[in-house]
Amino acid sequence: MKTSRTRAIVLRRTNYGEADRILWLLTPDGRRNVMARGVRREKSKLAGGIELFSICDVVIGDGKGELGVLTSSRLVQFYRHIIEDYDRLQFGYEAIRLVSKASETIDEPEWYDLLAELLMALDSTTIALELTQTWFYLRYATLLGHQLNLSIDVNGDRLDAEQTYRYDASEQGLLPWPNGSLTAEHIKLLRLVASRPLKILAQIGGLEAILSDCFQVAREHAAV
Repeated sequence: MKTSRTRAIVLRRTNYGEADRILWLLTPDGRRNVMARGVRREKSKLAGGIELFSICDVVIGDGKGELGVLTSSRLVQFYRHIIEDYDRLQFGYEAIRLVSKASETIDEPEWYDLLAELLMALDSTTIALELTQTWFYLRYATLLGHQLNLSIDVNGDRLDAEQTYRYDASEQGLLPWPNGSLTAEHIKLLRLVASRPLKILAQIGGLEAILSDCFQVAREHAAV
């Protein structure tokens, strides 16, 4: 049997038969669906290496059609702090669900990088959850093909530091608005979040006053 080794993140697990399980995996090369035979048996050597909220090292053999066969699994990193915090756990589930659905039609390697960095950030209690959520939603929208434009407004004019804005869901962008809640500081932060790794963003202080507004914009944009 021809096999290949790769890193993987478990998107979904479904029981099959008496002891098997079908796994939807996200790898640096795209999605892989595999059959884990006997994984639900008590002494299975595969079970401990395919946990949710973890990075796994797996060996996959050729199976029937597009369904591979999991022949080996090992945990590389288990992000246990995620399951200790209800809000981080729930967002982790949401992010995995969104990526799982999106990668069915847009099967790009970048999905793996997105989830791998997200899990790292969710596991770190020093990185604010809203910052992680804002970062995820902006990148998720970009991978879906509708990046938030942070250079021009919905009218085609360049964003003005003296102007205030609001997010317009129908136009999927920023609309000039008297006394709008989005200022030059919000736009600056959104630009940083859209272009920097979370480890770098976590070192920036003084975000509390504007982070919630940025989170709302990112979440609303990602929902379009």
